[in-house]
Amino acid sequence: MSIVPLIRSARATVSGLPPGFWWLWLSTLVNRTGAFVLTFLSLFLTQELGFSGWYAGLVVALHGLGGIAGSPLGGMLSDRWGRRPTMVTGHLAAAACAAALAVVTSPWAVAAVVLVMGVAMQSVRPAIGATIADQVPEHDRRRAYALNYWALNLGFAIAATGGGAALVFGYRALFVAEAVAVVLCALIVFMRLPETRPEAPVGADGKSTAEPRLTTLDVLRDGPFRTLVLLSLLVCTVFSTPWVGLPLTMTSQGLEPNAYGVVIAVNGVVIVGFQLLVNRITDKRSPVALLVVSSLLFAAGTGATALAGSPVAFAATVVVWTIGEMVYIPVNAAATARLAPVHARGRYQGVMGMAWGVGGFVAPVLAGWIATGPGPAALWIGCAVVALIAAVGYGTLLRRALGSDERERGAVAGGAGDTRGAGGAGPVAAAGADGSVEAVGPAGAVGLAGADAPEAEGRVGAAVVKVPAQKTAAGAVAPAAVVPAAAATAASAAAGSGDGRAAAGRAGAV
Repeated sequence: MSIVPLIRSARATVSGLPPGFWWLWLSTLVNRTGAFVLTFLSLFLTQELGFSGWYAGLVVALHGLGGIAGSPLGGMLSDRWGRRPTMVTGHLAAAACAAALAVVTSPWAVAAVVLVMGVAMQSVRPAIGATIADQVPEHDRRRAYALNYWALNLGFAIAATGGGAALVFGYRALFVAEAVAVVLCALIVFMRLPETRPEAPVGADGKSTAEPRLTTLDVLRDGPFRTLVLLSLLVCTVFSTPWVGLPLTMTSQGLEPNAYGVVIAVNGVVIVGFQLLVNRITDKRSPVALLVVSSLLFAAGTGATALAGSPVAFAATVVVWTIGEMVYIPVNAAATARLAPVHARGRYQGVMGMAWGVGGFVAPVLAGWIATGPGPAALWIGCAVVALIAAVGYGTLLRRALGSDERERGAVAGGAGDTRGAGGAGPVAAAGADGSVEAVGPAGAVGLAGADAPEAEGRVGAAVVKVPAQKTAAGAVAPAAVVPAAAATAASAAAGSGDGRAAAGRAGAV
């Protein structure tokens, strides 16, 4: 087989994304290259500090508990304060916590540092997710999220493999190395990443009009998104279990601790080697089908862990649920970005991050208790059941919200480099290579703004209403600019249709 088609496929996968995305990608790579704390924390607590497996599970769970608070905090700050300052502050705080773990030894101090580190690390993720949604048109977002996740796992593979070899220097040296890597990540964001938070739209009087401020409860009142979050919670709980349950299971069978480092490194190696291929295979597939398939892979991989008894067998189970992970992460992230209103992207990403935080809190506690109580087999069978429930939920509850993604909401590239999206639930917009932004609503409402145009046009039939084009903080037209509901309503009324609501669509349609 010729390597030329593979090279062309790889180029197509990484081409067409804005420069700001690649600086974000680089910062993710640098950050995860030094991700030693969570990888080796349970072994550090049990083997070097002499704490029990139950305590180790509890401390790792505190990291997830911090994420429950950090995710909505980061989402709120990224919408109100900005994406870049939120990321820089969170990175620096996480670096300080990693360095502190190299010094503290008391159980209370270790628990407190890990809790704060969870808040800091999770506060960054909504800003990253919102930045990608700000910069990348909807039809490319799944690919962008997958590439960013690829960078995360490329760094993780280096950290897991290199960290296992670097244990000769001690766990504390690894924690200091993580602190240095995270500081470097913060410097990349501060010096090279542009701010992408959309500015408030300007009204007809030339003044900024404030968008409504949403709380976590307001976001959860969005029915389709709430369903997505609850199902994601189930998957996140299953996904978080191996990080505590797997080393406890392997050591209970008499395997050496360094065997866990090698086995879990398979996760990153598989993602690094095959994420781009998975992207190409799943690129045009239904998001609902992909969420179902990924959940089934989680069920198969974790369930088979109950039967494993050697490092090779454990590695094989990791491969199975890793494929599910490669499919699930970008699809779930793109679905979150799609359902979020432009002015609340950070908050929606923050609420979704809470699912990861809750899963990261619940899974270690249950894994530590079940693995040392009822036994590892009960733990992994339970994970399989939970993942199967999630698969059924995705297939039955989200078909209406996400099932028609490619047919009704998918973007089709135009010949002149512009992009048109046709939406079934509300106006859809995408930015073309020439800077144009076009939104098409179900009742015929169209908004079009060029890169230099101060206004966008809303049109239903023969009626045209001009509204100010939304600008980003950097001065460019927002890549997913949507015709404001007021403009669509006015245009609809002028045309005599009397249905402004249909033209405006749901608040989160992008």
